[in-house]
Amino acid sequence: MVAPIPSQIMSILGTIIDPYLNMDLGRAKVIHEIAIHEKTIEIRLQYPYPILNRVAAIKERINLAIQTDWPGYEVSLNLTWKVRRHRVQKGLKNKPAIKNIIAVASGKGGVGKSTVAVNLALALRGLGASVALLDADIYGPSQPLMLGKQGTKAYTHQKKLLPVESLGIQSISIGYLVNDESPMVWRGPMVSSALQQLLNDTAWAECDYLIIDLPPGTGDIQLTMAQKIPISGAIVVTTPQDISLLDARKACKMFEKVEVPVLGIVENMSWHICGSCGHRDAIFGSDGGEKMAKEFNMPLLAQLPLHAKVRELCDKGEPIIASDPTSTLAKPYWEMAQRVAGALALREVDYSIALSESVLET
Repeated sequence: MVAPIPSQIMSILGTIIDPYLNMDLGRAKVIHEIAIHEKTIEIRLQYPYPILNRVAAIKERINLAIQTDWPGYEVSLNLTWKVRRHRVQKGLKNKPAIKNIIAVASGKGGVGKSTVAVNLALALRGLGASVALLDADIYGPSQPLMLGKQGTKAYTHQKKLLPVESLGIQSISIGYLVNDESPMVWRGPMVSSALQQLLNDTAWAECDYLIIDLPPGTGDIQLTMAQKIPISGAIVVTTPQDISLLDARKACKMFEKVEVPVLGIVENMSWHICGSCGHRDAIFGSDGGEKMAKEFNMPLLAQLPLHAKVRELCDKGEPIIASDPTSTLAKPYWEMAQRVAGALALREVDYSIALSESVLET
């Protein structure tokens, strides 16, 4: 048998579609090297987003494709990933320690935005990224509770806040700085200033993603934040019901106004699962998030269930991704994180900050 040449292997890889970049491996520019030595085909791929939980599946798919045409050859695959910095709003610069800031927003409260934010952060970390979480809800901080750090106080060092470590991610919240029972009676400008201080005056360790759990709504606080914080992309959380969708549309338009790309829509509480019998019921309606995504020409990143266990685990400081990662309930959160990472990877890369960036290998 005549030995294969790299262009033939490239053609085979060109038939494999990456589901989160929506293009083949050649067009996605993840193929970095193909070498053929005797009976071994060596391939090095580097993805632009973390793929830790998909390494085995990717290797199996590539092995099958190549050995179908070249059955006598062993395939040696080296898979890596590198999360790059992406462009932010005009006039703003990325933070040196933070490659990408992703804002999690909602037009109204009560749609489970904070639950989505914490599970997104934990899932991205589980995919192989370094992640931080900023709780930007000054009036009702919930992330200390969800991360199992309620009552924890943040310390300072050299005039910088030290983020609190929990479940493999670093976080900061006004909840680490004030008493749990102290009401925040600040006006809008004070809140905006405090949020910028939480971001700028925290000694963040280098990370691929900083997830910001924004306050609900589309008022002055949210608009100011979207104008002054360098955001690589946003996701908008809604429920399927019309009243929630109405406010979620406002959030999308707000981000459009300040030129922040919306990576997609997350429809939370898409259906309710009875804890006793397992019956599935769309109590808030159905397909609202999908219709909105089509209206704004953006992807529907996830449809997440309403289940008592998800709420109970967050209240215990053990979010579903951390406490039961292989469960059926956790599966759509993993898919959401993968889609968010893939959607961001398609955005324009920012090369303005030259830092040495590590590559994770498996």
